Amino acid sequence: MGGGLNYSGWVRALLAQAWVLALLRQALVSAYLLGGVDKALHFQSAVAEQAHFGLHPAALCAVLAIVVEIGGSLAVVFNRFVWLGAGGLACLTAVAMLVANDFWNQTGQAHFMALNSFFEHLGLIAALALATRLADPRGAHPTSTNS
Repeated sequence: MGGGLNYSGWVRALLAQAWVLALLRQALVSAYLLGGVDKALHFQSAVAEQAHFGLHPAALCAVLAIVVEIGGSLAVVFNRFVWLGAGGLACLTAVAMLVANDFWNQTGQAHFMALNSFFEHLGLIAALALATRLADPRGAHPTSTNS
């Protein structure tokens, strides 16, 4: 409205490019993929991390985290079984945000940092859900039905 620039045309055109969506999928899961590889390469540290957050048996939890982080990431990147990969990553993220970002048990600066991280994780879960929705050709463009 008025004399402002309308960016929607070029944004729509950019997002319509297959390479852009592939890049966005890679960016979305990059921390998970790198984290999974790092845990696999430094397995004892991954086990110690799980134990630190009270997840037992720690070795099994570390293996599960590695499988979900790498497998889920690859599913999203290659746009295959995105619902399963993104769903696994979302579940892993939910566990992480509940055990590592317990802002309700913190005070001061620790409360502030945990609260911010909690909601950043919640945003990641939402982004993973959106990626799943976009990957489903039946659900990417919802239509209204009056049934």
